[in-house]
Amino acid sequence: MQKILVVEDEVKVANAVKKGLEENGFDVDVAYDGRMGKSLASSNSYDLVILDLNLPHSNGYEVCEVIRHKNNRVPIIMLTALGGMDDKMQAFELGADDYLVKPFDFRELLARIRVFLKRAGSDVQQSTLYKIVIGDLEIDREKKEVTRSGKKIALTAKEYQLLEFLALHKGKVISKLTIAEKVWDIDFDTGTNVIEVYMNFLRKKIDKDFENKLLHTKTGMGYYLAEE
Repeated sequence: MQKILVVEDEVKVANAVKKGLEENGFDVDVAYDGRMGKSLASSNSYDLVILDLNLPHSNGYEVCEVIRHKNNRVPIIMLTALGGMDDKMQAFELGADDYLVKPFDFRELLARIRVFLKRAGSDVQQSTLYKIVIGDLEIDREKKEVTRSGKKIALTAKEYQLLEFLALHKGKVISKLTIAEKVWDIDFDTGTNVIEVYMNFLRKKIDKDFENKLLHTKTGMGYYLAEE
């Protein structure tokens, strides 16, 4: 299910948009002020963001900047009563993808959302050929380089292969058998602990210095890479 963040301080508008989106099969989070919007955007992954411009505690421009800093690909639709050209230009310069002026017809908003999500789906498939982004972790598949929060992380060839394989299956639990076959290209020996050893190596390099852990174990089932 695709997940959308709505950042809107007008409760009636926010709840109406949330209800309409949920009725159309979307998972929706709502933030009623800019501070909450920045918090949700920083701690969760969304497929699209609907963002009001005039917000208490932190305006829409500031929220937009936070979102772009974390994920420069997520579509952002500005939903606001301010329809002046200067407002629109500033929104686009900060990274908004679309701008819808209130009052609006929900059907138009829904149509725009579907266009962006369809386009984003194609972009994501293409982008994984070159770069994988999971939270603050970036894997450059052309340069074989890994960074987290902008800090380069030195990996051995096998550590990189293991991390890349897990990242390509983000959120999916991968068994030791599958890892052995795909990463080591060997028949799995139940007596070896090579996979556990390399997972520990990765955890020390990828997760040790960060509060938000990305590498996880599903007891008796395998390993997965995801934001939680």
